[in-house]
Amino acid sequence: MTQIVYLIILLFCLRLMCPLTTGIFMEKLTSKKLCADDDCVYNISLARAEEDYNASDCRFINIKKGQLIYVYSKLMNGKDSGEFWSANIRVDSYHMGAVGYFPSILVAEQHVYQEANKTVPTRNL
Repeated sequence: MTQIVYLIILLFCLRLMCPLTTGIFMEKLTSKKLCADDDCVYNISLARAEEDYNASDCRFINIKKGQLIYVYSKLMNGKDSGEFWSANIRVDSYHMGAVGYFPSILVAEQHVYQEANKTVPTRNL
């Protein structure tokens, strides 16, 4: 019985000392985004990375100069839209890579497939 009590005390102490066991809460990026449809599943545009970017946290993706990026949504900050975009990176002709956000200033849109004219609320971004 005392071993169980010691184990519970040890787990409690570890939880207090280690933020990874309790979770890390990040500030929400925005409350709205622009998409081509209500579910943000259709591509808005194709962009090409003009410089490298290393992701700052798990919501963002790494991009390398020259990569093709399929854009799905553009986050809205107040009246401005598009500081961060949501995208999927094209790895090669047959494979798509990670999905996440990146700063829009790092890419140049190559082709616009459809206008992002639907304002959609974000979920825990």
